[in-house]
Amino acid sequence: MDIVLAILTGLIYSVAVYLLLHKGMVKMILGIMMLGYATNLFIFVIARITRGLPALIPENADSFLEAYADPVPQALILTAIVIGFGIQVFAIVLMRRVYRATATSDMDKLSSTDRIE
Repeated sequence: MDIVLAILTGLIYSVAVYLLLHKGMVKMILGIMMLGYATNLFIFVIARITRGLPALIPENADSFLEAYADPVPQALILTAIVIGFGIQVFAIVLMRRVYRATATSDMDKLSSTDRIE
């Protein structure tokens, strides 16, 4: 299963890079979103998320006796989801503002530094 997830992660990364290299802003935002999803999946793959007990050691034991769920990768991914959502919302609002000001979403036509109001 790890091999399938690793291949899927690489595929999502390649799609994200392909979308980021496009001229349209909508495809760039989709590329940013896919990059975030691929990174979350990558963290899942390298952390080897398993089902298990909470990461609490009983009073009488010195170490874990059974498989336990590591909370650190889960917390990292939850944080990454929230930050990624904020970045996506900001990019969508920025794209909307640029489109209203310039009436285009093509990145080649936005190379001017003159202020348009």
